[in-house]
Amino acid sequence: MSNARLAAKRLYLDHAATTPMLPQAQAAMVAALSNWANPSSPHADGRAARATLEDARKRIAAALGWDGHVIFTSGASEAIAIGLLRAKAGRIMTSPVEHDAVLRVAKGAELLAVDGDGIVQSAVRLEPVGTIIAIQHVNNETGVIQPLDRIDRDGAILFADCAQSAGKLVLPDADMIAISAHKFGGPPGIGALLIRDLALIEPSGGQEQGYRAGTENLPAILAMVAALEAREDWLPRAADLRARLDAGIEAAGGIIVARDAPRIPAIASYRMPGLSARAQLIQFDLKGISVSAGSACSSGSLKTSHVLGAMGWEDAAASEVVRVSFGPQTGDSEVDSFLAVWTAMAHRARS
Repeated sequence: MSNARLAAKRLYLDHAATTPMLPQAQAAMVAALSNWANPSSPHADGRAARATLEDARKRIAAALGWDGHVIFTSGASEAIAIGLLRAKAGRIMTSPVEHDAVLRVAKGAELLAVDGDGIVQSAVRLEPVGTIIAIQHVNNETGVIQPLDRIDRDGAILFADCAQSAGKLVLPDADMIAISAHKFGGPPGIGALLIRDLALIEPSGGQEQGYRAGTENLPAILAMVAALEAREDWLPRAADLRARLDAGIEAAGGIIVARDAPRIPAIASYRMPGLSARAQLIQFDLKGISVSAGSACSSGSLKTSHVLGAMGWEDAAASEVVRVSFGPQTGDSEVDSFLAVWTAMAHRARS
């Protein structure tokens, strides 16, 4: 039996890490791979590719309701690096619950306080001149939606990491936004920096209007466009699924992370008292269920979540939390199957 057929029999509940490509995205990428040229070439083939690239740029903006510029990148991490490291601002402020991609490039940044749900405290007064504030729209571990409109930035540049919200929620009113295609049904290795004013960052030369060097990955870009244009509003269905899972987890003695905070329906984290996340992941995996502990970018090390730590969780409790995340294909049977395994596991842990 092939690995693909084995994987097909598994229960995949790790869509926040990456979600399968939509059929429309796959078709668009295959079609583009069969006939494309370098968009920077001056000949007719290159000019045709350039026209297709610029059309894709407009389609991305239209699909997201964005009225600024679009710079194609290799994903959200590169978009974050370009936006923060090349911003014409001498001061970076962020929060302690950000994705590692932000915290890595914002070392030494001033950290805004968060409450027990990981929400930035808007009462903090800022000095806007020369300041960029980098805040995640939807937390990748807890699903908490950050109310960015309540942050009193008073003229400071707002950078929003929208890797988990683009293609699902309306984009926030920010100056710069990072998106990643493989979070909404596009291919991995492609994303974009959305920026209202190119003057906010220093140019680097090369392609993408001089702000990102390297030949554009046109097949992946067209697949990203197709994924955005084909998306459906599946979040109401996901909200019902998560409510069903939340109720079952609590009935079995589990604890919901940020239970009463505004959360995107596609992501939830749960604590199983008495059993470490490491042990849970092993047992879930043996049962054919894919979930994660914290961010996929750091869960390989299974370190205690810095997000939960910033929210005030003790290490012992935080080390018992796993993340479950839904996609458009997730249904009642998947939730019920996961809940049955979770409940049995929690019962054994209590015993």
